[in-house]
Amino acid sequence: MADLKLRDRDAIVTKDNMIFRVFGYAHPRDAYVCDLEYAPAAVFRSDNPKALRGDKGNVFYKFYDDEGWKLIQNRSRQYMVFHEMLQKNVAGVKLPDIAEVRKPDETLKSVLERRDKDGLLKALQKVLSFSVERSRLLVKDFGVFGSVLQGFHHPKFSDIDLIVYGEKNASVLRETLGDVYEERDSPLKNEFQTNMAIAGKKWRFRNLSAQEFLEHQRRKLIYAIFKDYDSGRVIKTEFEPVKNWSEIQEEYDPEGRIVQKGWVKMIARIVNDKEGLFMPSSYTIEPLTVLDGSRSAIEARQIISYMEEFRIQAFRDEKVYVEGNLEEVSSSKGTYLQIALTYCPRYYEQVMKVV
Repeated sequence: MADLKLRDRDAIVTKDNMIFRVFGYAHPRDAYVCDLEYAPAAVFRSDNPKALRGDKGNVFYKFYDDEGWKLIQNRSRQYMVFHEMLQKNVAGVKLPDIAEVRKPDETLKSVLERRDKDGLLKALQKVLSFSVERSRLLVKDFGVFGSVLQGFHHPKFSDIDLIVYGEKNASVLRETLGDVYEERDSPLKNEFQTNMAIAGKKWRFRNLSAQEFLEHQRRKLIYAIFKDYDSGRVIKTEFEPVKNWSEIQEEYDPEGRIVQKGWVKMIARIVNDKEGLFMPSSYTIEPLTVLDGSRSAIEARQIISYMEEFRIQAFRDEKVYVEGNLEEVSSSKGTYLQIALTYCPRYYEQVMKVV
């Protein structure tokens, strides 16, 4: 584990002002596996109107899809780190390249203490107060990510991005939100309650229809819209589950190996869904039928997803159809098979859905 203690959704700012999100909880000794989220205008510009962040003196652009990975491959290869278990380079930041760290829990505390709150920060405080009151969780159980964490949110256009720490707290909050969404006068509603959430979007997944996506997203309960009467805005709001420190176990073994065994299609039953809350998401499974690919997949122990689309995708005892890469994982803890959903040439063929 790296000497600097970071976890999923913590932000790293490099010496050349690139902003990364720490991804997951398994990292090489001298680096962090990350996603590149924002870059200054001097490095990257986007034609996507949703990508612009900051103001005239401090302009950043947000990366979408695989834009960040392409930039790293083509122009910023210093942000590749060698992953011993995979035996290949992945996006990440080495410790000597870190200039600043931004932590969601610490930033939320400072945001709430500010006296000069703009419209978005006032709305964020209202959402947080409402969520704490209804769930009986504590403010310290939450953090903030997205543009508010980076300090360049737009009061009239940015979203509310909150973190809830811990499996138990996330489960309590999801149950609370499920009740809240059903209340007629609630200021929070399920973002995916109607088809508006996917209206006009170009659909790329081949084995997951837009309607299936909508149905799965609706029951995750962590995506909301907040009707803020003071600003007149309807603000997209997210509650991102992240592990408590006590829940994080060392999963990176430099002597271990992860070897791909080919593409598989399978029907399986979910045995344990607790790790499905987090990123990466993992689900303990009972394989039922191998539809295509290596017959050895019938011995697979889990599905692991590095794609946010398949977080909280299925629950215990549900049957799922899964299509992705079969992998053999070998470490000091033993050897097992898993099906991985991740960045790969067949990205949009991958799927995990309830059947």
